[in-house]
Amino acid sequence: MGAAPHITATEARKVLGSFLFTGDDVLKPAGVLSGGEKTRLSLATLVVSSANMLLLDEPTNNLDPASREEILDALAHYEGAVVLVSHDEGAVMALNPERVLILPDGVEDIWGRDYADLVALA
Repeated sequence: MGAAPHITATEARKVLGSFLFTGDDVLKPAGVLSGGEKTRLSLATLVVSSANMLLLDEPTNNLDPASREEILDALAHYEGAVVLVSHDEGAVMALNPERVLILPDGVEDIWGRDYADLVALA
């Protein structure tokens, strides 16, 4: 609620539920959360913030399959821009990217299936 004072407690619970926090889990102090729970909380906080762009570096690392799926679904429905750094081909494909930036040369291109193969090789 501190990250998004414009939402109600019910809306906050709904967002937290979409990131797999249910029941009394929504009342836990952040300091007692596991690494995966902290990642999910951080992403939930970003999604409800007023940010219109997310810069994410390997956001699916260290997540269980259910958490990974929920986070990718939330990011896919995020209305702002998402800049994703990832070696996870499935995560990249789940977000249905429009463009790709290949580093270190900084080559920008329209996303195509050939780039998914490149991600898988990385």
